[in-house]
Amino acid sequence: MADSMISAYAADAPETHMRTETDNSLPPPTYAQSIASPINLILFALLLTLVYLRLRPKPPPTLSKPPPPIVFRTFTPPMLKPYNGENNMPVYLAVNGKVFDVSNGRNFYGPGGPYENFAGRDASRGLACGSFDEDMLTKDLEGPLDDVKGLGEEEWEAMRGWEERFQEKYLVVGKLVAVGDPEAPKEGS
Repeated sequence: MADSMISAYAADAPETHMRTETDNSLPPPTYAQSIASPINLILFALLLTLVYLRLRPKPPPTLSKPPPPIVFRTFTPPMLKPYNGENNMPVYLAVNGKVFDVSNGRNFYGPGGPYENFAGRDASRGLACGSFDEDMLTKDLEGPLDDVKGLGEEEWEAMRGWEERFQEKYLVVGKLVAVGDPEAPKEGS
């Protein structure tokens, strides 16, 4: 009876389910493909490379060498003169007794700039009068400082405006005193 039920079931089943060992018309059974196929190995290597490039340690950033520290100094006019931007020197100028490092504004105050006459000099009178002429500068560097006498109220206001502008934008690196002043540095110091 069991044989008759099996044969009845087999008769009702579709032909695709019936297989015999001698039936070669059906495709062979599919086997699980190996994960080590060439394309999978290439994709895996690419994935590992991307992960490495993303997670590898990065070299520490290199910092540029900081500028040398600027020490507040007392200058005399002859000591200030070399700081005119020539020969790779910084650009300093003095306004109302304060010496400013205007090297960041080298295009204006350094060689070839519109204010180059003031570099390495006391620029108080020239800035107050709005004049770039050489005659606005003290000729005798060994003599007394320009006391800016004879300036009108508008010129004093202009000089104070320049001084404030320089204080906002540039470092004060020293003060300017006359050669014979008690605060003036001695020869060789």
